[in-house]
Amino acid sequence: MESAHSIPNAHTIPIAGFKDVYDVGDVERALNELPASANDALKSTYERMIKAGGARFTVKPSGIPAMEALYEELPNFTGVLDDIKKHIALCADSRDCMELPPLLLLGEPGIGKTHFGKRLSQLLSTGFGFISMSSMTAGWILSGSSSQWKNAKPGKVFDTMLNGDYANPVMVVDEIDKAGGDGQYDPLGALYSLLEQDTASEFIDEFVEIPINASSVVWIATANDASRIPDPILNRVNVYEIEPPDHDGARRIAQALYSEIRNSHDWGRSFPEAPATPALEALSQFSPREMRRVLVNGFGNAKLDGRDEMLATDITENRAPKKQRIGF
Repeated sequence: MESAHSIPNAHTIPIAGFKDVYDVGDVERALNELPASANDALKSTYERMIKAGGARFTVKPSGIPAMEALYEELPNFTGVLDDIKKHIALCADSRDCMELPPLLLLGEPGIGKTHFGKRLSQLLSTGFGFISMSSMTAGWILSGSSSQWKNAKPGKVFDTMLNGDYANPVMVVDEIDKAGGDGQYDPLGALYSLLEQDTASEFIDEFVEIPINASSVVWIATANDASRIPDPILNRVNVYEIEPPDHDGARRIAQALYSEIRNSHDWGRSFPEAPATPALEALSQFSPREMRRVLVNGFGNAKLDGRDEMLATDITENRAPKKQRIGF
């Protein structure tokens, strides 16, 4: 079920309506049919589902949102942002809620792939879910484990849909190429159906055993090595090779992160709106992931020295800076 209910906001990505992500009647019947010996956690989950109701907000663009700041902050993601803008334009000129094809971001560690997913969620004004695959070996992480097992619980997809407010959240599957299998469970098995709209609309979590509509989820997977990703996954996603930022791009990222950290803390008001050029140059030698750490250290070093301005000498980090590529 979907209903129109447009509430515009500053991003021109308003709430367009509601969608039922599960049928409360199905949940009530399942609860009533539970035997006395049933898993208490399952009973509690059903009760929470009934209390929360099955409807979730959907977001729909009323126009192309202002994306200039995102292009500036993520200069090495221009190709992805260009394609996302096209899909937003299509949705804005229709009655459809916000939909994007599944994305796979390929690139070396630390260049901002996971951060991109969070920023996209903010751009679309929708929910955000995060699943790290680097240490997960069991398929139930995504799709839940049978309520017959000890310590069984729902998977991350169902949990995000139940506890979130949106039917079309951004879901990041981080380091998908590092998912390990134990021979019995395929940690990526659930994605074969979740990445296809038809099957995602009736996705069944093994713990809850009630269909949920996950067809509007915006999927973003990140990886370093495409060769370690099964072909059925690669065939279901749009693949983007994300290069490390060049020198100018690194400076822009450093400035954006500096502003973000400065503006999100009360102590940041005493620092200037932009770092001095020598400090910005020092920051640009690090990967985006490392920049955040060295920036916080830099602010702290300046304060310890009794200053309200970060100097290049404040930019210190135990890890070695990234290697400069020829030409920069």
